[in-house]
Amino acid sequence: MSNTIFEEQATVLAHITHPGDQFVLRLQAPKTALTAKPGQFVHLRVSPERALRRPISIMLTDPEKGTVDLLYKAIGEGTRLLTERKCGDLIPMLGPIGQPFDLSDHDKRYILIGGGVGIPPMIFAADHLQGKADCIVFAGSEVPFPFALKPATTLLPGIQGNTILTISSLEERGIDARLASNAGLYGCYQGHVPDLARTYLSALSAQERDRCVLLSCGPHPMLHAVARLGRDMQLPTFLSLEEHMACGIGGCAGCVVKTIEDGREKYRRVCVDGPVFAADLLPEFA
Repeated sequence: MSNTIFEEQATVLAHITHPGDQFVLRLQAPKTALTAKPGQFVHLRVSPERALRRPISIMLTDPEKGTVDLLYKAIGEGTRLLTERKCGDLIPMLGPIGQPFDLSDHDKRYILIGGGVGIPPMIFAADHLQGKADCIVFAGSEVPFPFALKPATTLLPGIQGNTILTISSLEERGIDARLASNAGLYGCYQGHVPDLARTYLSALSAQERDRCVLLSCGPHPMLHAVARLGRDMQLPTFLSLEEHMACGIGGCAGCVVKTIEDGREKYRRVCVDGPVFAADLLPEFA
């Protein structure tokens, strides 16, 4: 583990506030930037006064510049302390941590479904897949999206009406995306993001649908819906779980989840055995 997880004093390069208590944090962390893979996370010490770190998914890296981008939402005391970090501050950080998504089969079409602060791993996966394999990002939020948006220039099967907006940075790189919200946000599918993905998959031919793999991160109710979608469509489905963590490196076993492997019940640590698991191994999502 010491050869794969680094302890770095990450320097804050930018810290941008977005509506809905959302924040995008750019850190100078060259070791993590060089080795991180989609689905992994970092563990930040949010304040000198708080010993316990906070896990945050990686949204993007630039290995050449040595930067790591994170998106988080201020929902508790720890993350609210993190909002006070300013440019030039040093943040003790462990990373990259966890088992990433398997993106090695370039003949597949990856359907990337993210909700809220579960969107970042999907953006990282799309960035990794660019020019290698087909992928589509479906993102859901109940507050304004913390990204520049624009009308899409491509059509997607089954998706019509007012579902017209995409994420500008993905569109500029030729990656399709569509957005969903129950908050009446303009240009979004009015409903849950797994239902938007289902609409798309249902419009594909059987041959095209069989190429698809579902990858998802987000709130547990959303992951349940994605797991159900995968079962209904008989598609491989992989979920990145979000759990409370203490040490974040597998020592405390405070983030275990039950799995069924080869017919036997086991308990796996979300931090290092995950956070990515095949949905069919998780009885909670069966």
